[in-house]
Amino acid sequence: MKLHIAVLPGDGIGPEVTSQAVKVLKAIAMEFGHIFTFEYGLIGGAAIKKSGTALPEETLSICKKADTILFGAIGEPKYNFDPDAKVRPEQGLLKLRKELDLFANIRPVIAYEDLLNHSPLKNKCIKDTDIIIYRELSAGIYYGDKTLSEDGQSASDVCQYNRFEIERIAHLAFKAAQSRQRKLTLVDKANVLASSRLWRKVIMEMAPQYPNVTLDFYYIDNAAMQLILNPRQFDVILTENMFGDILSEEASVIVGSIGLLASASLGPKYAMFEPIHGAYSKATDKGIANPIASILSATMLLDHFGLLDEASLIRKAIKKSLKLHITTPDLNTKYDNISTSKVGDFIEDFINHPEETNLNFKNIHLGQSTII
Repeated sequence: MKLHIAVLPGDGIGPEVTSQAVKVLKAIAMEFGHIFTFEYGLIGGAAIKKSGTALPEETLSICKKADTILFGAIGEPKYNFDPDAKVRPEQGLLKLRKELDLFANIRPVIAYEDLLNHSPLKNKCIKDTDIIIYRELSAGIYYGDKTLSEDGQSASDVCQYNRFEIERIAHLAFKAAQSRQRKLTLVDKANVLASSRLWRKVIMEMAPQYPNVTLDFYYIDNAAMQLILNPRQFDVILTENMFGDILSEEASVIVGSIGLLASASLGPKYAMFEPIHGAYSKATDKGIANPIASILSATMLLDHFGLLDEASLIRKAIKKSLKLHITTPDLNTKYDNISTSKVGDFIEDFINHPEETNLNFKNIHLGQSTII
């Protein structure tokens, strides 16, 4: 298969983790006889520095011409302390999602057996957790009208949804539930929010189209608590933009590190794959950023194009790396010299030599830049 992939490394640790995902995709292409080409574009803070805008037209053009997009992370600390900044890195990602109509964000949450002890939650509560969160991505409070009074003393953000925006992601979530445990949970705040009541009304009207799916409803505050107390009760979670953002970040506690959570953002024509973590700027260029979320995002990219054997091989490599403690410091309790690039090297080596990678393991700890 030929794939032309737009690569948007972004800011902070984005370039470091994305380069490992590209490394792994190149290994897959070599092993399976595919042709993957990569074209790079600027977004976020990196784009602001060069062009004054968070999403240059050149980057948008690269994305629209590509078969798919691999995204890193955006954000810079200086903008966190400048509420008056007119141009912000995050605007680039929001505009990209809107321009490409990426309305469905899909975030798997899986508790790996070898990482149960890395979660602050009890093993018996999180063992065998396997959840997928469907987050509406192109509407809601992030995109609603925003106002600031002339005196700067009051502000508002409108959370607005229409039936079409709800229905199109709900169909995807219902279908996902049909192929899993046949349980769908809508998370909203219908007791106080008009937009949530519309969500609930639309979902209840759609439910008869999927009679084999059990439908539950949780308010966001209860859902946030239940996700910690008993995550295994969930199968597919469907929710609006901001609630989905918060819940999926919270879910990183279950898996032990936010550096393990990948996502796919899908639309009618385009698809983008990205780790859910931010730019983590204080770790930039230190070699400590966990690349697995980015590599898993590349795995979801392969799934999207039906390259299931290829995706399965990467997942096996990741499980092996976790089992052998070939992980960055956020998860590593056994070795102190496993860098971002060495994790990528190991997974690349597993793809090339799945039966020999254990033998090559020592080379990593000898500080070699490549595995022999």
